[in-house]
Amino acid sequence: MATKGKDSNSLTEQRSVTLDAAKREVMVAMKKKRPLFLWGPPGIGKSELIADICENLGGRLYDLRLALMDPSDLKGVLFYNPQLSTATWSAPPDLPSHEEAAKYPIVVLFLDEMNSAPPATQAAAYQLVLNRRVGTYELPDNVVVVAAGNRDTDRGVTYRMPAPLANRFIHLTLRPDFETWQTWAVTNKVHPDVVGYVTANKVDLFNFDPKTSSQSFATPRSWSFVSELLREDSLSEIELTDLVSGTVGEGIALKFNAHRKVSSSMPNPTHILEGKVKELKNKDIGACYSLTVALCYELKESWDKYAVKDEKGNNFFHGQLDNVLRFAMDNLGVELQVMLVHAALTTYKMSFKASKLKNFREFNNGAGKHVVAATQDNRR
Repeated sequence: MATKGKDSNSLTEQRSVTLDAAKREVMVAMKKKRPLFLWGPPGIGKSELIADICENLGGRLYDLRLALMDPSDLKGVLFYNPQLSTATWSAPPDLPSHEEAAKYPIVVLFLDEMNSAPPATQAAAYQLVLNRRVGTYELPDNVVVVAAGNRDTDRGVTYRMPAPLANRFIHLTLRPDFETWQTWAVTNKVHPDVVGYVTANKVDLFNFDPKTSSQSFATPRSWSFVSELLREDSLSEIELTDLVSGTVGEGIALKFNAHRKVSSSMPNPTHILEGKVKELKNKDIGACYSLTVALCYELKESWDKYAVKDEKGNNFFHGQLDNVLRFAMDNLGVELQVMLVHAALTTYKMSFKASKLKNFREFNNGAGKHVVAATQDNRR
């Protein structure tokens, strides 16, 4: 939801919204066909937000990185038309044609890095926003325009937006928040060590400071890069450390490596599902977060493989879920128990029969009300 407070990277008071709140607000603006401009620091997921919304609406996304484009990419090229005996503009190659737009209920024209584009390119883009046309080209009726860019304080190359153009947009300033990122990370199976570390060190999700000269800093985007690096088996430990340091910064990389060493001593989550491991000796909170995320992923794989297959497979899944509930109650705190079951019910939308779980009543009497509260908060 929107909050009013001092932005960590700005000296002025401004209203900002989380990506989760922005998703609902963007859809309202799209419904009204009002152009939007999303402001925010680098790496927080502005582009991914628009792509997700467009996919959910069954639409087509035209993602134009204006900083890399020339005016002719938007306006087309002027050429001599012998049939008309005059010069005319060719159709712009990167904009939706009327024939293509007619195939979708909505088409989103996303003008990314708009305020970082050369002034001549911006001038062509302004015509699309102001007049819904450029040269002889007109935007189809079902096209909505969304633009995005970094703020002037974000140490990027930006140009100040003219006031008449700014007045045509609805402006939203986005901020990163842990809850939205955690849901996204678990949904997209970001490496458990990344989710576990950030959950235990929420301040390290985003540490961009435009006042420093550091080239590497932590953002939701850079943590996704770290997740990809961790799944590269060919890297030595030294090479991995160098790459992680070059992704999120040396200070955080050192803390993250220490977290990984502790997490590596945790039991295999598959053995917990199978009931082979019942006791957890290492109680380090960061490592426990990583283990909980890994258990979420293992449960999801079990659900996909067994639960909806047949009665035998369904019983097998319930047996594994029962083992996880028993392990969680005996070894993990209430917060982690809630995180585990909330991910299963809300993020992965698993269903189960309480009558098949001998440990369900005990779990429900303990952490059940907290799971319900977390699920209700997620739906608001």
